[in-house]
Order: sequence, then C-alpha cells, then structure tokens
Amino acid sequence: MLDRTTCYENLEQPQKRGRATEAIIRAAFAVHDIPVLLPTHDEPYDLVAEVGGRFHRIRCETAYRKSAGTVAFETASVRPPDNWDGPEGQTGRAEYFAVYDPVNDNRYLIPVSDAATGTMEIRFRGPKNGQRAGIDWAEEYLLEERLEALRWPPS
Repeated sequence: MLDRTTCYENLEQPQKRGRATEAIIRAAFAVHDIPVLLPTHDEPYDLVAEVGGRFHRIRCETAYRKSAGTVAFETASVRPPDNWDGPEGQTGRAEYFAVYDPVNDNRYLIPVSDAATGTMEIRFRGPKNGQRAGIDWAEEYLLEERLEALRWPPS
C-alpha cells in the first residue's frame, strides 16, 4: 500500500494536488461541524468557513518537505489574478491559510498576518542546533486548536 506522501507525489498535476488538499481541508471543517462555503467565481481564496458566528476567507495550500524536521508551503499565488499586487498581497484577500501536510498528515490554520512572504516554513521537530526563538512551530498552528480559539475568542 502506498503511503500518503507517495500518493500526493503520484498526482502529477498541481491542480489535482490542490483539489485533494481542498477536499481534505473541507473534511476537517466538516468533522468539526463548521459550515464551509465555496466561491462560484475565481477568487483569491478557496473557501469561506463560518466559525464563531463570523466568516473567514481561507486559501488552501499543500505543504512539502523542506528539510529535516520542516515542511513549507507557498504564500504567494502561482497564477496570480490580473489585479494581484505582489507576493505580499494576500492581506485583505484571505484571513487564513489552511495547509495540508501529507508528510505528517497534519492540517494547519495559519493567519495570513503570521505567514512569511513567499514561502513559510513550519518546524515539527527541533533543530539540531537547539534554536528555539524565531521558529514557526507546527503545534502552534494545528487546525483543531486554532478552530477552538476561533469558536471562543477572548472577550
């Protein structure tokens, strides 16, 4: 039986990987009883989730192995729309990146405001040099925990 990463690698066309990622992300919202709306036009986001009585525009991305202990995803659109204003232009177009990591079978929910410009690297294992500061840790962005925080925002 093929592992999940091999299955993703076997999806040769990026559009197929993207559709698979979107389906996995939608399923993650569904099992948490969160309604998901899909845009009917070509929008800079892939879905809208209603959480805590508010709507959140979400862009789905597939993570890939970056180095030992990390995965990364692209924060800049590969095929930008005509009115796109550069790689930093996600602010105001979506509130979150929902990222599926086929390497570890994890789902992340990352505020666009937290995301690095161009590529964001997420560390799921500590680096050999012991560095702790300035690292985007995977456990801080796990989708399940982020959804709970959105459901019950601080007063």
